[in-house]
Amino acid sequence: MLIGAIGAGKSTLTNALLGREVQAFKTQTLIYYDWIVDTPGEYTENPMFYKSIMATALEVSHVLYLQDATSGKMVFPHGFSMGISKLPIGVITKSDHSSANIERSIKMIQSVIINGPIVITSSTQGLGIEHLKKLVTCNNVDSMRRYVDDSSDENLLFFDSLYNTRNV
Repeated sequence: MLIGAIGAGKSTLTNALLGREVQAFKTQTLIYYDWIVDTPGEYTENPMFYKSIMATALEVSHVLYLQDATSGKMVFPHGFSMGISKLPIGVITKSDHSSANIERSIKMIQSVIINGPIVITSSTQGLGIEHLKKLVTCNNVDSMRRYVDDSSDENLLFFDSLYNTRNV
């Protein structure tokens, strides 16, 4: 399941993960594609919709928390992933944009997930897409950590708030 602000790149990332070239559009409702659930940005931006996120999370194994690297707006409450008992993956989108601020975006995602990988992506250039495909096949946080530790890609990080950071 992909969650993030309006315009964070959820639908574009979905298309990249599925290998499709479809024009991005405003998602109005939950959309199920193969192994991905694309959610409307309003679900994240309006606390009244959090119950919809929680209910949908029951159907998935992983939740991808998207942060637009071009935006300083944080839509997730601090520690938000602790309320969803699914494997978290932080995703920095639009890293190839000229106004991208990767460091700021990493810090923002670190306040959301307490333990998990962070992948820096560009859906238009394919950056990080293969890492996401591999990470969603992992069955637990330890296997995600091993995957990150075995990689030398600087666009793949692991954050563990209990023990600070690894590879960050």
